[in-house]
Amino acid sequence: VPFLRIVPDARSGGMGDVGLATSPDPASLYFNGSKLAFAEDNMGLALTYTPWLKALVPDMFIGHLVGYKKLDDLQAIGASLRYFNMGSIQFTDINGTDLNQFNPHEYVFDFGYSRKLSQNLSAGLTLKYVHSNLAKGQSGPSGEISAANAVAADISVYYQNEVDWGGKEGFFSVGSAITNIGNKVSYTEGKVKDFIPTNIGVGAAYTMKLDDYNSLMISVDVNKLMVPTPSDDKMEGDTTVHDHREKTIFQGMFGSFGDAPDGIGEEMKELMFSIGAEYWYNNQFAVRAGYFHEHRLKGNRQYVTLGLGLKYNIFGINFSYLVPTSSGTNTNPLENTLRFSLLFDLDDSNNK
Repeated sequence: VPFLRIVPDARSGGMGDVGLATSPDPASLYFNGSKLAFAEDNMGLALTYTPWLKALVPDMFIGHLVGYKKLDDLQAIGASLRYFNMGSIQFTDINGTDLNQFNPHEYVFDFGYSRKLSQNLSAGLTLKYVHSNLAKGQSGPSGEISAANAVAADISVYYQNEVDWGGKEGFFSVGSAITNIGNKVSYTEGKVKDFIPTNIGVGAAYTMKLDDYNSLMISVDVNKLMVPTPSDDKMEGDTTVHDHREKTIFQGMFGSFGDAPDGIGEEMKELMFSIGAEYWYNNQFAVRAGYFHEHRLKGNRQYVTLGLGLKYNIFGINFSYLVPTSSGTNTNPLENTLRFSLLFDLDDSNNK
């Protein structure tokens, strides 16, 4: 279920996918649910639409509906639904004869709770249910294929404080989250199951108030998957090598920091880096830019992102655009990725 690690938000999508320590918004539930306790508005809602892998297929998309409500000055709750439609696939038999068409899809429900532990610190817990239906009812080498299901959790912390650096007022914040801690999944009745993409991330952000109308935020995130590194020997058929999938959930999580075949050097290659910037004018118009880097031997996702934001009264809209920078002779499947988000400040609408 790698879709759990696809950023479903246009604001962060325009800033290199940062989001662990940026200012709270409805999409905080995806990155770091503990931020919701510090949200300025008492209630918010966001809807994001992302056409996915447009360079390859025309009918895949990700939809994300998320909202939150502050219960009081100390607590907040949030909920979301992410739906990944993979388009229509034509199944065939071994001879290439058409059998039937199928619409593979995945979705995840999230429910989160955030609470302030002090004036500047909060913690959060998010529970989720994941459903992945790639080819239910079809037959494969291991028998009939079924849908996969998982129950998972995120734990997160967030700290923010007012600062005065260089004579400029502003905010400094840090955040961290371990996401997708859950059971392994399988699409058949086989005993060997695969890990879901558990991830640990740490981020920091600095927002500087330039004057009464202008502000600038710079943010950096570092992420790492907490899943076992597959053994090349095992994948090449060596039956004497232990299958990484047979590890327990916690063996896989904590062992992921030291199981790379080439040691610490390869472990460092598994880090993913994001840096983003956001400029606001009069809290109404935003310009964003960012960069995401993943090592060429660990996925090779490298891209620049650009974004715009507009807020008027209770309504807001965000847009982001992705430009791949990784080398290669073929078309990058992430090329021309767009994200569109609509935001609603429901609390303000009730007060006017």
